[in-house]
Amino acid sequence: MTTTLTKYRIESIDLLKGLVMVIMALDHTRDYFHYSAMMFDPTDPTHSTLPIFFTRFITHFCAPTFSFLAGMSAFMVGKRKSKSELSGFLLKRGIWLVIIEMTIVNFSWFFDVQFRNPALLVIWALGISMIALSALIHLPRKAIFWFSIILIAGHNLLDSIHFQGNLLWNIFHEPGGAPIDKEHFFFVAYPLIPWIAVMSLGYYFGGFYNADFGQEKRRKLFNTIGFSALGLFVLLRFANIYGDAVPFTDYGNVSKDLISFFNPSKYPPSFDYLLMTLGVALIFLANSENWKGRLVNFFSVFGRVPFFYYIIHIYVIHLAAMLYAQVTGYGAEKLILEGWITELPRMREYGLALIWVYTIWIGIILLLYPLCKWFDGYKQAHKDKWWLSYL
Repeated sequence: MTTTLTKYRIESIDLLKGLVMVIMALDHTRDYFHYSAMMFDPTDPTHSTLPIFFTRFITHFCAPTFSFLAGMSAFMVGKRKSKSELSGFLLKRGIWLVIIEMTIVNFSWFFDVQFRNPALLVIWALGISMIALSALIHLPRKAIFWFSIILIAGHNLLDSIHFQGNLLWNIFHEPGGAPIDKEHFFFVAYPLIPWIAVMSLGYYFGGFYNADFGQEKRRKLFNTIGFSALGLFVLLRFANIYGDAVPFTDYGNVSKDLISFFNPSKYPPSFDYLLMTLGVALIFLANSENWKGRLVNFFSVFGRVPFFYYIIHIYVIHLAAMLYAQVTGYGAEKLILEGWITELPRMREYGLALIWVYTIWIGIILLLYPLCKWFDGYKQAHKDKWWLSYL
């Protein structure tokens, strides 16, 4: 039987990572180009349509899958490092990601030199999760598993707890923010619970890629867990007893019901949300180890340079939106944002139909591919350069 374990890289992980990174760009393109993004929440059953909703829905899989795979990758890195070396690497990389989030990434979203809306987004959550993982890896493997499961399955018990205007609670569990002064507002979009547990669970699952755990055994295990997670998601979603702060609502309309059912809470990711997304991720990993071909190679390129891709894709999308605004007479200067683009009233006069969003998204991916392929080649040819492990 062929294998996709090439030394310490696993091709199916690179493939899935690249696939979700490409899909992620669709949602960000929608944010900057779709007219309805400025009008209503695409997951609102009372306003959205199925095409708009599923354009957003498919990107739900990106953040949890990537965080989970980052944990797996950390386990692979640990195969060639001591525990103390891996711990130090994760700590430094986590701090680096938080710094990048608050500078280069924040600027890419807004192009605002005043940084009037500093925000803690997905890169911050990944960074803090790595810092936490740098300590968690010293625990027994079973302890890491139970820590992860308890936090993922149990954090919705905190949904009824609210501390108005409490930034610390925003950081840990409930999205929100606080004004810094009259012009600056600090916002937390990605609370840490349960993101830390998603990454540590990925680290635990990385152990199933050890040489003593066969591919067929892994395939059966991942399929069993993945399909079981999806089954539990369906049961919990219909039961509306536990698992999500926003329960499924029966509107008596097929479109609205589908939107409501497949829209568990992302901020923070509910138990339902993680059952749905990680369940699919495990099924994909179970069955993709022997996939080959040009399409696999195409997506894997992005998966091997995810941080590089993430940084440049936001800048390219934002610059493209400014170019479109200038060419159409709307004015590029209006894309210098003092707040999130979809929440600014002036943006309601701006935007394109959904078909053009998909067209622009495909164009951006094709534009970024040669850049990512070049950087991937550069990394492979210069493995002696330590700083490349942080990009």
